[in-house]
Amino acid sequence: MSRPALEVADIFRGHGPAWRQVHAGHISLDQLKVMSAIERCRTAALGGHVARCADCAYTTIAYNSCRNRHCPKCQGAAAKDWLADREAELLPVPYYHVVFTLPAAVADIAYRNKAAIYDILFKVSAETMLTIAADPKHLGARIGITSVLHTWGSALTHHPHVHMIVPGGGISFDGKSWISCRPGFFLPVRVLSRLFRRLFLEKLVAAHAASRLSFFGDDIHLAEAQSFAAYIAPLRKAEWVVYAKRPFSGPTAVLAYLSRYTHRVAIANSRLIACDERGVTFKWKDYRIEGRDRYKQMTLATDEFIRRFLIHVLPKGLHRIRHYGLFAKSACADNIARARELLGASKPEGQPSAAAVDSSKPSCPCCGGRMIIIEVFARGAAPRHRPTAPATVIRIDTS
Repeated sequence: MSRPALEVADIFRGHGPAWRQVHAGHISLDQLKVMSAIERCRTAALGGHVARCADCAYTTIAYNSCRNRHCPKCQGAAAKDWLADREAELLPVPYYHVVFTLPAAVADIAYRNKAAIYDILFKVSAETMLTIAADPKHLGARIGITSVLHTWGSALTHHPHVHMIVPGGGISFDGKSWISCRPGFFLPVRVLSRLFRRLFLEKLVAAHAASRLSFFGDDIHLAEAQSFAAYIAPLRKAEWVVYAKRPFSGPTAVLAYLSRYTHRVAIANSRLIACDERGVTFKWKDYRIEGRDRYKQMTLATDEFIRRFLIHVLPKGLHRIRHYGLFAKSACADNIARARELLGASKPEGQPSAAAVDSSKPSCPCCGGRMIIIEVFARGAAPRHRPTAPATVIRIDTS
């Protein structure tokens, strides 16, 4: 795959030093580390290796990746490794996609309290799904959930929401049968929305009472219990968005979705168009519009683009992919085995799929031969061997 003409790394390298100087004292250590990692990713600063083709002697240099979870270049390999495990866990049932979104007023609180609010969002959305699914009026079963946190909108704005992938059914509470949901319908979103709202506000108030929330500047008054109660009062009657999409067309579609969503970062390099005196221009999607007109371009001042990218840096130690119910790691393997038994499904063959193919040993671009590592060089060091330009291969038809 060819390198994009413009990358987030290029913007950080060109404008990052000045941006850090202007905003010194207002940037977190986590954000500084992310900037540094992205700037150094796949450069000599991180070291690398030299590979040579065993057949035609074509030589190339490969620099090491930063492996930072916010780096647009590093998530492809991480996603493949993760997907290989998920493929082995897929069940032969329809899968549903459910999205829980925080109202703007709560997202504003989350902006300065990411660890606390994102954790509540994960736990409450999962509890909501497990509770409604357990109700005999709706499904009456134990379900499995894979949750993925996204904190951005298409324009890089702060928009915290959780994407869930859920099999269309669950194991009965006596463990003796698999209970399927109705075709094309999983759980009622209106019921989910009401419970999500109640449970989230309960935990939000508890977090405030325990002094686990911080407020600054114009919001400093919210540290007072009475002001905070008045602030969230309208939220008790507002509509909280829970969105259930149509079921996926099959296991392949589930994996394709997961590969796009699980390791996504705030903006992919492929969406960048230009970085010039006007700022950074990129492609974005306006979800308020249907059809082709929703695909647009936006230009932000470079300073603002960097700020928006960095507001999506997650707190250290916060897991952005979590599993609940039948998929909770402590008993996931046993639960999946039991579900397969109840569904009369055999375990998938151990053959690696396209999602799990190892791309760490690419073939020679000139002749397709085997590439052999002939040198490994340390961080900051220069390789002794020089790369060669790919030779032009001329094939003569002798038929």
